[in-house]
Amino acid sequence: MTYKALLVTESAPKVFDHAIVQRELSELPENDTLIKVQWSSLNYKDALSFSGNKGITRKYPHTPGVDAAGIIEESPTLAKGTEVIVVGFDLGMNTSGGLAEYIRVPSEWVIEKPVGYSLREAMILGTAGFTAGQCVERLLQNGLTPDKGEVVVTGATGGVGSVAVALLAAAGFEVVAASRNPETAAWLMDLGAKRIISADELTEDSGKPMLKGLWAGAVETVGGKTLEVLTKSMQHRGVITCCGMITGMELNTNVFPFILRGLSLIGIDSAECPLDQKKALWHKLSTEWKSNQLDALCREISLEETPEALKNMANGKTRGRTVVKIDA
Repeated sequence: MTYKALLVTESAPKVFDHAIVQRELSELPENDTLIKVQWSSLNYKDALSFSGNKGITRKYPHTPGVDAAGIIEESPTLAKGTEVIVVGFDLGMNTSGGLAEYIRVPSEWVIEKPVGYSLREAMILGTAGFTAGQCVERLLQNGLTPDKGEVVVTGATGGVGSVAVALLAAAGFEVVAASRNPETAAWLMDLGAKRIISADELTEDSGKPMLKGLWAGAVETVGGKTLEVLTKSMQHRGVITCCGMITGMELNTNVFPFILRGLSLIGIDSAECPLDQKKALWHKLSTEWKSNQLDALCREISLEETPEALKNMANGKTRGRTVVKIDA
């Protein structure tokens, strides 16, 4: 039996080609759960894998796609036809991913569809939305409340950032969206941002060990100089959740914000989040935290349109979430 998939191949050293091809089911990994994929979504890791980044995907040919939603075909634990999602773990990195009509994964990666979502809605969130949910959850767990002041979201037009803006606004926070794209200001305001600032405001640094305390909390998605400046410009007992490194993977700061202001800097890892915690947060995202902004957050494309969309994502030319209809 054949199935349709996006396939990236290394035709020469560091030369990567792509095509939508027909593959045999026998080419899938030898895992215990076969899923017919109906929806997927695009994340920055997919753009890196698509581009041939060996830090994400070691061996090619490969099908990217760290998110998948569909129905069970074969499973040791779930009935055929059960609606499920797979988000994170090794899917789409070194395991053939969700930008295909079928995936075969270990049963311990699989979550039954969240009760409050359709499969499409679950993929509007996907890894990026789940990561945003983790960021918001950790901010709340560390005592952040709306009365403490503004919360800044960096990379606000990206997948994680845009969902974080919507979630924080729905929870009553005064959200400041940092973006390099002024033309997206109206869209970010529609998602719930109270005001927009240029991302450049979070990279200008006097070199002082601490700056004026501006922010009660932050969802930091870009890394590099932005994260450095944020550590110096949080209010007393401020909380930063950190989940990205698109502008740099090194952090140069000092201990003063931590020992004089009691700063909390919290790393977020969504891929290897334990399954029980994933299930609990997905339940929260689909019930009490369910966003009424899902359609505003996303655009829908076909599998055939994913190569162009992934190129645009790698070049920073996308906003929000891109959901992919696999089962046409």
